[in-house]
Amino acid sequence: MPQVSFADLTAAARAGEAIAFPTDTVPALAVRPDRAAVIFEVKQRSHDKPLILMGASAADLWPYVRGSAAALAQWQALADRHWPGALTLVLPSSDRTPAAINPLESGSVGIRVPDSAIARRILQEAGVLATTSANRSGEPPLRTMDAIAAAFPTVTVPNEEWLTATLGAGEGIEGSGQPSTVVQWIGQGWEVLRQGAIAVG
Repeated sequence: MPQVSFADLTAAARAGEAIAFPTDTVPALAVRPDRAAVIFEVKQRSHDKPLILMGASAADLWPYVRGSAAALAQWQALADRHWPGALTLVLPSSDRTPAAINPLESGSVGIRVPDSAIARRILQEAGVLATTSANRSGEPPLRTMDAIAAAFPTVTVPNEEWLTATLGAGEGIEGSGQPSTVVQWIGQGWEVLRQGAIAVG
């Protein structure tokens, strides 16, 4: 599929098509949450590996999770310290979260706000998206839009020249290459499921 403009990329996402875009870690494949099954098919991804939801802000993501006021206050406190950033919070999911996001454990969902101005701009326009790294399952993440376009001909990919002109100072299309840290809420605190770029104490 040809690489497209910002307007065409976000229109494709809103229409339920799979898209790709840069983030602060590695480029992402993404789709509307209710179309999550598309990503599993495109990536040939095992259903025991859940997708995560990315949003432009924490406020966009909180409707997809549920918890007491006390728990939400603790989640918000951690988000305030590390978002935007390479930290994924795994939390109890609300009924707004499609089961296909996490097929084997539909009671929880990972959420993140990326530390990438271009990613947040896309998410602000397209809405919250179900995401995963841009690669075939079991292969290394692809790091350029050209490589993603070649590997995934059905995925809508942004024009690399437009991205380069639009990225903020210090941002790159490839991202840091480091995975996000993943922590899960276990009732009274956090369990680290994957140690990545951010240390959570």
